[in-house]
Amino acid sequence: MLTLIVAAAASLAALRQDDQSSPSFKAGSSELVVVPVTVTDKRGRLIADLDRESFAVYDDDRRQQIALFDHQDTPVSVALVIDNSGSMRAKMGEVVASALAFARESHPEDDLSVIEFNDDVRDALGGRRLTAADADELYTALRSLRPDGQTALYDAVTDGLTHLEQASRSRRVLVLVSDGGDNASSSTFDAVLERARRSSVTIYTIGLFDEGARDSNPGVLKRLAEATGGQRFLPRSPAFLLRACEQIAREIRTSYTLGYIPPARDGAYHRLRVVLDGDNRDTKVRTRPGYFAGAASTK
Repeated sequence: MLTLIVAAAASLAALRQDDQSSPSFKAGSSELVVVPVTVTDKRGRLIADLDRESFAVYDDDRRQQIALFDHQDTPVSVALVIDNSGSMRAKMGEVVASALAFARESHPEDDLSVIEFNDDVRDALGGRRLTAADADELYTALRSLRPDGQTALYDAVTDGLTHLEQASRSRRVLVLVSDGGDNASSSTFDAVLERARRSSVTIYTIGLFDEGARDSNPGVLKRLAEATGGQRFLPRSPAFLLRACEQIAREIRTSYTLGYIPPARDGAYHRLRVVLDGDNRDTKVRTRPGYFAGAASTK
Protein backbone atom coordinates (compact mmCIF):
# COMPACT_ATOMS: atom_id res chain seq x y z
CA MET A 1 0.00 0.00 0.00
CA LEU A 2 2.93 2.21 -0.66
CA THR A 3 1.63 4.69 -3.21
CA LEU A 4 5.01 5.48 -4.64
CA ILE A 5 4.40 8.94 -6.02
CA VAL A 6 1.02 10.62 -5.73
CA ALA A 7 0.22 13.80 -7.62
CA ALA A 8 -0.56 16.46 -5.01
CA ALA A 9 -2.50 19.69 -4.63
CA ALA A 10 -4.70 21.51 -2.10
CA SER A 11 -4.53 20.59 1.58
CA LEU A 12 -5.02 17.57 3.81
CA ALA A 13 -8.50 18.79 4.72
CA ALA A 14 -9.58 18.38 1.09
CA LEU A 15 -8.30 14.82 0.65
CA ARG A 16 -11.69 13.13 0.38
CA GLN A 17 -13.70 15.44 -1.86
CA ASP A 18 -13.91 12.91 -4.71
CA ASP A 19 -14.19 9.69 -2.71
CA GLN A 20 -15.27 9.99 0.89
CA SER A 21 -14.18 6.43 1.65
CA SER A 22 -10.87 6.23 -0.23
CA PRO A 23 -8.30 8.93 0.49
CA SER A 24 -5.86 10.29 -2.07
CA PHE A 25 -2.99 12.03 -0.37
CA LYS A 26 -2.06 15.57 -1.26
CA ALA A 27 -0.01 18.38 0.26
CA GLY A 28 0.84 21.73 -1.21
CA SER A 29 1.97 21.67 -4.84
CA SER A 30 4.46 18.81 -4.42
CA GLU A 31 4.36 15.06 -4.87
CA LEU A 32 4.53 12.72 -1.93
CA VAL A 33 6.07 9.37 -1.19
CA VAL A 34 3.28 7.70 0.77
CA VAL A 35 4.33 4.99 3.21
CA PRO A 36 2.10 2.42 4.96
CA VAL A 37 3.33 1.47 8.41
CA THR A 38 2.33 -1.24 10.90
CA VAL A 39 3.42 -1.07 14.54
CA THR A 40 3.25 -3.98 16.99
CA ASP A 41 4.48 -4.64 20.51
CA LYS A 42 6.88 -7.42 21.45
CA ARG A 43 3.98 -9.89 21.64
CA GLY A 44 2.81 -9.02 18.12
CA ARG A 45 -0.20 -6.99 19.23
CA LEU A 46 -1.11 -4.04 17.04
CA ILE A 47 -0.44 -0.55 18.42
CA ALA A 48 -3.02 1.89 17.11
CA ASP A 49 -2.74 5.02 19.30
CA LEU A 50 0.40 6.77 18.00
CA ASP A 51 0.56 10.32 16.64
CA ARG A 52 2.65 12.01 13.96
CA GLU A 53 5.39 13.01 16.39
CA SER A 54 5.98 9.34 17.25
CA PHE A 55 7.46 8.58 13.82
CA ALA A 56 10.70 9.34 12.02
CA VAL A 57 11.13 8.55 8.30
CA TYR A 58 14.50 8.08 6.58
CA ASP A 59 15.05 8.02 2.81
CA ASP A 60 18.52 6.59 2.03
CA ASP A 61 19.44 7.36 5.67
CA ARG A 62 18.38 11.02 5.42
CA ARG A 63 15.56 12.02 7.75
CA GLN A 64 12.53 13.47 6.00
CA GLN A 65 9.90 15.89 7.23
CA ILE A 66 6.53 14.14 7.50
CA ALA A 67 4.05 16.09 5.39
CA LEU A 68 1.17 13.62 5.75
CA PHE A 69 -0.09 11.59 8.67
CA ASP A 70 -3.27 9.54 8.35
CA HIS A 71 -4.66 6.84 10.59
CA GLN A 72 -8.24 6.24 9.51
CA ASP A 73 -10.06 2.99 8.90
CA THR A 74 -10.83 3.40 5.20
CA PRO A 75 -11.73 0.79 2.54
CA VAL A 76 -9.01 -0.92 0.50
CA SER A 77 -8.92 -3.12 -2.59
CA VAL A 78 -7.95 -6.72 -1.86
CA ALA A 79 -7.05 -9.58 -4.19
CA LEU A 80 -7.41 -13.01 -2.59
CA VAL A 81 -5.07 -15.29 -4.58
CA ILE A 82 -5.90 -18.90 -3.70
CA ASP A 83 -4.05 -22.08 -4.65
CA ASN A 84 -6.55 -24.49 -6.25
CA SER A 85 -4.08 -27.21 -7.20
CA GLY A 86 -4.68 -30.90 -6.49
CA SER A 87 -2.66 -30.89 -3.28
CA MET A 88 -5.09 -28.37 -1.76
CA ARG A 89 -8.05 -30.75 -1.89
CA ALA A 90 -7.94 -31.68 1.80
CA LYS A 91 -7.34 -28.07 2.87
CA MET A 92 -9.97 -26.23 0.85
CA GLY A 93 -12.65 -26.33 3.52
CA GLU A 94 -10.46 -24.54 6.05
CA VAL A 95 -9.31 -22.06 3.38
CA VAL A 96 -12.94 -21.15 2.64
CA ALA A 97 -13.71 -20.70 6.34
CA SER A 98 -10.63 -18.54 6.85
CA ALA A 99 -11.33 -16.37 3.81
CA LEU A 100 -14.82 -15.70 5.16
CA ALA A 101 -13.31 -14.83 8.55
CA PHE A 102 -10.99 -12.40 6.78
CA ALA A 103 -13.98 -10.74 5.11
CA ARG A 104 -15.85 -10.47 8.40
CA GLU A 105 -12.91 -8.67 10.04
CA SER A 106 -12.37 -6.38 7.05
CA HIS A 107 -13.94 -3.00 6.38
CA PRO A 108 -17.38 -3.83 4.93
CA GLU A 109 -16.73 -1.60 1.91
CA ASP A 110 -13.43 -3.22 0.96
CA ASP A 111 -13.40 -4.28 -2.69
CA LEU A 112 -12.59 -7.99 -3.12
CA SER A 113 -11.41 -9.96 -6.11
CA VAL A 114 -10.67 -13.69 -6.01
CA ILE A 115 -7.95 -15.24 -8.18
CA GLU A 116 -7.68 -19.04 -8.25
CA PHE A 117 -4.76 -20.93 -9.72
CA ASN A 118 -3.51 -24.40 -10.53
CA ASP A 119 -2.03 -25.10 -13.99
CA ASP A 120 -3.78 -21.91 -15.11
CA VAL A 121 -4.93 -18.69 -13.46
CA ARG A 122 -8.59 -17.67 -13.41
CA ASP A 123 -10.82 -14.96 -12.00
CA ALA A 124 -13.08 -16.93 -9.65
CA LEU A 125 -15.68 -14.16 -9.77
CA GLY A 126 -15.86 -13.97 -13.56
CA GLY A 127 -14.98 -10.28 -13.63
CA ARG A 128 -17.40 -9.30 -10.86
CA ARG A 129 -16.27 -7.26 -7.86
CA LEU A 130 -17.57 -8.01 -4.39
CA THR A 131 -17.28 -6.10 -1.16
CA ALA A 132 -16.29 -7.65 2.14
CA ALA A 133 -19.95 -7.40 3.17
CA ASP A 134 -21.03 -9.76 0.35
CA ALA A 135 -20.40 -12.88 2.44
CA ASP A 136 -22.93 -15.13 0.70
CA GLU A 137 -21.55 -14.39 -2.76
CA LEU A 138 -17.98 -14.85 -1.56
CA TYR A 139 -18.90 -18.20 -0.01
CA THR A 140 -20.56 -19.34 -3.25
CA ALA A 141 -17.49 -18.40 -5.29
CA LEU A 142 -15.08 -20.15 -2.94
CA ARG A 143 -17.17 -23.29 -2.60
CA SER A 144 -17.21 -23.63 -6.39
CA LEU A 145 -13.43 -24.22 -6.48
CA ARG A 146 -12.43 -27.76 -7.48
CA PRO A 147 -8.77 -28.46 -6.63
CA ASP A 148 -6.81 -30.14 -9.42
CA GLY A 149 -3.54 -29.91 -11.33
CA GLN A 150 -0.25 -28.21 -10.56
CA THR A 151 0.76 -24.81 -9.12
CA ALA A 152 1.29 -21.68 -11.27
CA LEU A 153 2.00 -19.49 -8.25
CA TYR A 154 4.15 -16.84 -9.98
CA ASP A 155 1.62 -16.37 -12.77
CA ALA A 156 -1.14 -16.02 -10.17
CA VAL A 157 0.70 -13.31 -8.21
CA THR A 158 1.37 -11.46 -11.47
CA ASP A 159 -2.33 -11.64 -12.34
CA GLY A 160 -3.30 -10.43 -8.87
CA LEU A 161 -0.99 -7.44 -9.19
CA THR A 162 -2.52 -6.65 -12.58
CA HIS A 163 -6.03 -6.79 -11.10
CA LEU A 164 -5.01 -4.40 -8.33
CA GLU A 165 -3.48 -1.91 -10.77
CA GLN A 166 -7.04 -1.36 -12.00
CA ALA A 167 -8.57 -1.27 -8.52
CA SER A 168 -10.83 1.53 -7.34
CA ARG A 169 -9.21 2.06 -3.93
CA SER A 170 -5.92 3.85 -3.43
CA ARG A 171 -4.74 1.29 -0.85
CA ARG A 172 -4.18 -2.19 -2.30
CA VAL A 173 -3.46 -5.55 -0.71
CA LEU A 174 -2.80 -9.03 -2.09
CA VAL A 175 -3.34 -12.08 0.14
CA LEU A 176 -1.75 -15.26 -1.24
CA VAL A 177 -2.69 -18.72 0.11
CA SER A 178 -0.73 -21.74 -1.14
CA ASP A 179 0.62 -25.10 0.00
CA GLY A 180 3.52 -25.43 -2.40
CA GLY A 181 6.19 -23.95 -4.59
CA ASP A 182 5.73 -23.12 -8.24
CA ASN A 183 5.82 -25.89 -10.85
CA ALA A 184 3.67 -24.57 -13.70
CA SER A 185 4.27 -20.83 -14.32
CA SER A 186 5.60 -19.11 -17.40
CA SER A 187 6.78 -16.25 -15.15
CA THR A 188 9.94 -16.46 -13.06
CA PHE A 189 10.28 -15.61 -9.39
CA ASP A 190 12.74 -12.80 -10.14
CA ALA A 191 10.27 -11.18 -12.54
CA VAL A 192 7.41 -11.43 -10.03
CA LEU A 193 9.54 -10.04 -7.20
CA GLU A 194 10.62 -7.08 -9.33
CA ARG A 195 7.01 -6.41 -10.32
CA ALA A 196 5.96 -6.51 -6.68
CA ARG A 197 8.75 -4.14 -5.60
CA ARG A 198 7.66 -1.60 -8.21
CA SER A 199 3.98 -1.85 -7.30
CA SER A 200 1.95 -0.04 -4.64
CA VAL A 201 0.61 -3.37 -3.36
CA THR A 202 1.26 -4.89 0.08
CA ILE A 203 1.50 -8.68 -0.12
CA TYR A 204 0.61 -11.03 2.72
CA THR A 205 1.43 -14.70 2.20
CA ILE A 206 0.07 -17.80 3.95
CA GLY A 207 1.89 -21.10 3.50
CA LEU A 208 -0.09 -24.27 4.27
CA PHE A 209 2.86 -26.62 4.04
CA ASP A 210 2.63 -30.28 4.98
CA GLU A 211 5.45 -31.75 7.04
CA GLY A 212 8.20 -32.91 4.69
CA ALA A 213 6.48 -31.65 1.52
CA ARG A 214 9.04 -31.69 -1.29
CA ASP A 215 7.67 -28.79 -3.30
CA SER A 216 7.14 -26.30 -0.44
CA ASN A 217 9.04 -23.03 -0.75
CA PRO A 218 8.46 -20.83 2.31
CA GLY A 219 11.39 -18.62 1.33
CA VAL A 220 9.52 -17.38 -1.74
CA LEU A 221 6.54 -16.40 0.39
CA LYS A 222 8.79 -14.59 2.85
CA ARG A 223 10.59 -12.57 0.18
CA LEU A 224 7.36 -11.47 -1.50
CA ALA A 225 5.94 -10.30 1.82
CA GLU A 226 9.07 -8.54 3.05
CA ALA A 227 9.63 -6.75 -0.27
CA THR A 228 6.21 -5.10 -0.03
CA GLY A 229 5.82 -4.43 3.69
CA GLY A 230 3.54 -7.39 4.32
CA GLN A 231 4.01 -10.50 6.40
CA ARG A 232 4.34 -14.26 5.90
CA PHE A 233 2.31 -16.72 7.98
CA LEU A 234 2.96 -20.46 8.31
CA PRO A 235 -0.07 -21.75 10.25
CA ARG A 236 0.19 -25.36 11.39
CA SER A 237 -3.51 -25.93 12.07
CA PRO A 238 -6.91 -24.70 10.86
CA ALA A 239 -7.23 -22.58 14.02
CA PHE A 240 -3.97 -20.77 13.32
CA LEU A 241 -4.96 -20.26 9.68
CA LEU A 242 -8.18 -18.61 10.84
CA ARG A 243 -6.26 -16.36 13.22
CA ALA A 244 -3.77 -15.41 10.52
CA CYS A 245 -6.55 -14.23 8.20
CA GLU A 246 -8.21 -12.27 10.98
CA GLN A 247 -4.88 -10.70 11.95
CA ILE A 248 -4.23 -9.58 8.37
CA ALA A 249 -7.64 -7.92 8.20
CA ARG A 250 -7.14 -6.13 11.52
CA GLU A 251 -3.66 -5.01 10.51
CA ILE A 252 -4.95 -3.47 7.29
CA ARG A 253 -7.54 -1.51 9.27
CA THR A 254 -5.10 -0.20 11.90
CA SER A 255 -2.08 0.71 9.76
CA TYR A 256 -0.65 4.22 9.63
CA THR A 257 0.00 6.22 6.48
CA LEU A 258 2.92 8.64 6.38
CA GLY A 259 3.91 10.88 3.49
CA TYR A 260 6.89 13.07 2.65
CA ILE A 261 8.20 15.09 -0.28
CA PRO A 262 10.73 12.93 -2.17
CA PRO A 263 14.32 14.17 -1.91
CA ALA A 264 15.01 13.23 -5.55
CA ARG A 265 13.19 12.22 -8.72
CA ASP A 266 15.98 10.12 -10.17
CA GLY A 267 14.16 6.91 -11.12
CA ALA A 268 16.39 5.00 -8.70
CA TYR A 269 15.57 2.64 -5.87
CA HIS A 270 15.56 4.43 -2.50
CA ARG A 271 15.99 2.59 0.79
CA LEU A 272 13.21 3.39 3.22
CA ARG A 273 13.27 3.20 7.02
CA VAL A 274 10.61 4.18 9.54
CA VAL A 275 11.38 4.23 13.27
CA LEU A 276 9.66 5.43 16.41
CA ASP A 277 11.25 8.38 18.17
CA GLY A 278 12.29 7.85 21.78
CA ASP A 279 12.78 4.63 23.72
CA ASN A 280 10.69 2.06 21.86
CA ARG A 281 12.76 -1.09 22.21
CA ASP A 282 9.66 -3.20 22.81
CA THR A 283 7.98 -2.24 19.55
CA LYS A 284 8.38 -3.35 15.95
CA VAL A 285 7.77 -1.08 12.96
CA ARG A 286 7.12 -2.70 9.59
CA THR A 287 6.97 -1.08 6.16
CA ARG A 288 8.44 -1.62 2.72
CA PRO A 289 12.24 -1.63 2.57
CA GLY A 290 12.25 0.87 -0.29
CA TYR A 291 10.62 2.33 -3.37
CA PHE A 292 11.46 3.37 -6.91
CA ALA A 293 11.43 7.14 -7.25
CA GLY A 294 9.63 8.70 -10.16
CA ALA A 295 11.77 10.16 -12.91
CA ALA A 296 11.91 13.92 -13.34
CA SER A 297 9.99 15.33 -16.26
CA THR A 298 12.05 16.11 -19.37
CA LYS A 299 9.55 18.65 -20.66
